[in-house]
Amino acid sequence: MVRGLYTAYTGMVNEQKRLDIISNNLANSATIGYKAENVTSTSFKDMIATKIRDGSCGYVDQPIGTMNLGVKIGETYMDWGQGSLRETENTYDLAIQGDGFFEMKVLDENGNANMMYTRNGKFIMTAEGCLVDSDGNHLQGANGDVHIPVDAADVGIKLDGSVYADGVKVDTIELVDFADYAYLELYGKNMYRAVDGAVAMKANGTTLQGFLEQSNVNVIDQMVSMITITRAYETNQKMIQTQDNLIGKAVSDVGRV
Repeated sequence: MVRGLYTAYTGMVNEQKRLDIISNNLANSATIGYKAENVTSTSFKDMIATKIRDGSCGYVDQPIGTMNLGVKIGETYMDWGQGSLRETENTYDLAIQGDGFFEMKVLDENGNANMMYTRNGKFIMTAEGCLVDSDGNHLQGANGDVHIPVDAADVGIKLDGSVYADGVKVDTIELVDFADYAYLELYGKNMYRAVDGAVAMKANGTTLQGFLEQSNVNVIDQMVSMITITRAYETNQKMIQTQDNLIGKAVSDVGRV
């Protein structure tokens, strides 16, 4: 019965972690370029159970089989599927159609530059003519920070990332892709850091000016999953209550005897 308490407890902890991930997805359902997280569940390794010096078998250790100690989170992974594209007609709103990421220069608290990657293409132009995101991180091009003449009357960005100011090419936004997304670590809401083992390569995606890629979170699916998780959590709660009642009865009956 005590093992039953523990097994039900692991189930509740597992469902709570799954609920946390779904809640985060729902909270970011309107975040530009956000990719939904998913999670798998797996059981603990089976343990070999043995009767130790039990009187029913002549006080000799006797194998009685295997038992499982509950469930745990197996793997958390990203859904890298394409989000829907929303037209904004804003000059510096960019969306990626297909594979790839925008490369961003992010400064840490010590002023050191680190390269991060994102699908969030909502940019603004600074007074110096740099394209930056809402946090001031610089969009990278073929020549480093993307610069556009501040007095340009017409700015156009082609599908291949070429940036034109008044008909003159000034830079190219080069999308970056990776051979294996398992080597990308989430940084913030919709930015990623390449970790050791990541292999960068040229992306096949195209850049669309005047569009933004929306989150790929399916709100209806997430709500259905939330209901399923809630029911599973309640089932484990009832199991703990049942086990607790059985233990209480056993203690009371033994006490009366």
